Amino acid sequence: MTTRYPGGIITKTPVVPSGPYVCSTAPGIWTLDQQLQAQKLGIWPTAGNVYGTLAIFARGSNTTTREKYTYSGCVSAAATASSAGSNYASATGNATTGIFAIGGGATTRNKYTYSGDVNAVATASSVVSDSGSAAGNSTVGIFAIGNSCCACSPPTTTRNKYTYSGDTSAVATASSAASAGGSAAGNATVGIFAIGNSVTTRNKYTYSGDVNAAATASSANSYYGAAAGNATVGIFARGSTTTTREKYTYSGCVSAAATASSATSSGGSAASNGTTGVNV
Repeated sequence: MTTRYPGGIITKTPVVPSGPYVCSTAPGIWTLDQQLQAQKLGIWPTAGNVYGTLAIFARGSNTTTREKYTYSGCVSAAATASSAGSNYASATGNATTGIFAIGGGATTRNKYTYSGDVNAVATASSVVSDSGSAAGNSTVGIFAIGNSCCACSPPTTTRNKYTYSGDTSAVATASSAASAGGSAAGNATVGIFAIGNSVTTRNKYTYSGDVNAAATASSANSYYGAAAGNATVGIFARGSTTTTREKYTYSGCVSAAATASSATSSGGSAASNGTTGVNV
């Protein structure tokens, strides 16, 4: 049975705007109330809102050093340091701020505001984290805590939901299995979390409703991998000292082999501007 959804489109599935950027889409005819709701969710296409112009890298290895990489000109420069040394950390953000979980067996988080290169302490996680992962949209970031203390401690199923507006952290729906050394990528509506821990398990976290469900598994075990993506696909480097990468298509939850890396990787990282993703 078909239903008429926002956008005036009759379909079997809801129509959802593809994101808050100038090149995002919202097919159909929308009422002002529907547009306002999508804007509040941070998924309505916005003129002038382009994919990020810079990236902030926390160097890890228990240092506070960060670097700012400006895509235009390929320029790297020192960025404002973190409040504490970070190690096996995780981060996600929106168009204005990045939220960094320091890792290293601490609850500390930092909020980095791109405009002005400003760093401040953010609301801490509910428990200490290490070897976690994170994904989010323009409204919230979902952090998989990873290990409950440090790299040698048991992994957990705990997740936190960080809401940028108000700097609020709350417990989110847990993962289906304990995760550590995982990776995550997503779009405006869902985050795909590779559990890590040398298993093939993936979870799909839907931001609206705080819903967690099983996602299509990877073709082989992953551990200390990396992931990046755009509005339609996520590219997962499996880690575990392999060259394997997989392409996860959000629509339909389809996982397929992607072009392999040029060398084996483990404990790497990844970034994307919506067109090109780089896995290191």
